Amino acid sequence: MAVRWLDDSEQQTWRAFIFAQRMLFEQLDRELQRDAGMPHAYYILLAVLSEQPGRRLRMSELAEILGSSRSRTSHAVARLEEWGWIERVADPSDGRGQVAQLTPKGYAAVDAAAPGHVEGVRKHLFDQLTPTQVRQLRRISESIVAHLNSMD
Repeated sequence: MAVRWLDDSEQQTWRAFIFAQRMLFEQLDRELQRDAGMPHAYYILLAVLSEQPGRRLRMSELAEILGSSRSRTSHAVARLEEWGWIERVADPSDGRGQVAQLTPKGYAAVDAAAPGHVEGVRKHLFDQLTPTQVRQLRRISESIVAHLNSMD
């Protein structure tokens, strides 16, 4: 099969996308570390749990939502357990599985970090775009996600 090389415009777009995505997440990570003492990945994990009924989720479902491996998710949960922000309990519907449960201390941590994180997202992403660009970014992102989800 012949390689479909990127033309100059596509190459510039690809690199701009890579750099923008990387720099945005690095900036959000630095701000969360400075202001809340947690990395961005932990904030996202806590935020996902905070939005679930009972603030709990099976470990396998949590890994899937995060787009992470089970071992990487388990490692992050173990660290958050050490901090007292999450506890693991047996899944009441299936004794073989485990559930990650957000503790009151963990909820307080994510609740305290949320305003600064949202301000960072607004400042570094949405304030840089016009309303039309925001709509375009959403449509582009949804198209990419739909395509990648269809690969499973």
